[in-house]
Amino acid sequence: MHTLLFLDPGHFHAALTIRERHPAVHDEIFVYAPDGPELEAFLGLVEGFNRRSERPTRWRPVVRAGAEPLERLLAERRGDVAILAGKNDRKMAAVRRLHEAGLHVLADKPWIVGPEGLDDVRRSLAGGPLAMEILTGHHAAASILETKLVSTPEVFGDFRADHGGAAAIEIASVHHLDKRVDGAPLRRPAWFFDVRVQGDGLADIPTHLVDHVQRLLAGYGDHPDQREIELEAARCWPTLVPREIFRRITGLDEVPTELREHAGGDPLAYYGNGELRLRLRGVRARLTTRWDLSAPEGGGDTYESALRGTRADVRVEQTARTGFRRRLLVEPRPGESRVGEALERAVAGWQAACPGLAVRRRDGALEIAIPEALSAAHESHFPLVLDAFLRLVDDGSRPAAVAADTLARYTLLARASALARRDR
Repeated sequence: MHTLLFLDPGHFHAALTIRERHPAVHDEIFVYAPDGPELEAFLGLVEGFNRRSERPTRWRPVVRAGAEPLERLLAERRGDVAILAGKNDRKMAAVRRLHEAGLHVLADKPWIVGPEGLDDVRRSLAGGPLAMEILTGHHAAASILETKLVSTPEVFGDFRADHGGAAAIEIASVHHLDKRVDGAPLRRPAWFFDVRVQGDGLADIPTHLVDHVQRLLAGYGDHPDQREIELEAARCWPTLVPREIFRRITGLDEVPTELREHAGGDPLAYYGNGELRLRLRGVRARLTTRWDLSAPEGGGDTYESALRGTRADVRVEQTARTGFRRRLLVEPRPGESRVGEALERAVAGWQAACPGLAVRRRDGALEIAIPEALSAAHESHFPLVLDAFLRLVDDGSRPAAVAADTLARYTLLARASALARRDR
């Protein structure tokens, strides 16, 4: 059995890892954090999991509130697995301390907010206890199926580079500052808007997107062991946050002085938007992430991707047009009349792992209908990340490819951040 230690859980992702009970985790968990609203928000989410009518949890938080939470955690060592999700500028230094002390560490992305901290990433991945990111995309059905499709030559072919100069992989996502989590309005700390602490538009969501590109291209090309990613371009731009929206999101009547001096007055200039252009194993990708102010009524985050193949294009759309549910389409190229038959055979072969998949015709394209049972909400993926992490810990496994890809990803993002800072 494992005992979880939560260090300064300033981001709601920390609580979501225990949204469900885990048979290999003690119900007693230990929380080390300063007193304040962030600790209260974490405990409030955990209490909500315990009190819900369906699948209630039984977590018993033991709170060690006060200054120097990391030092107290290390001195007491009441568990074997540390979970971090909070301020990104200090996260990697803490991961390294925990890792060197012999604790396994599951830490939310991003691990760094710029070139600083890259050496800590390298050392934490080099050996010893397991250190891994919280990356929920590995458990999203559409993401898993995209990877299967581009790995099926009879359906996708190869990535093509002749689309009028466009990248073979294009992904764009939109997130919202003002949103609801687990049915309740999300309260963000003021430092979320400080890119020196949280990171800019090239630090957070792009970690997910670059990871997805790496998984799409795993084993692709003549040199499947190549991990280095070539950076072609990077830029950031701001979302302007009016004082009223800032007050609703943070609960603060006034913008803290240090944030106002860095990000302006009213509105605040939050540099959370970013675009990356990169090349991996000869395939070009363009990745864009944007933060809007408030989620639309009845809607949420959006996502669109286009994977361009020599036999078919694979597209994913999650927008108002799809009711904010992800729709997965395969669009055969002209003259590729056998793609439909090949897709039917492929989907039939995936039924054991993905039961209930079906292929439907839609406006000249082929839609892979994903059943409700496989279309779990984003929040439900966090316990799956914890489960996968604990299985690796129990197996004593440190997948070398995962560590190599993690280091390559943060090396790229560090370079991108430095480039964007210079231009800004």
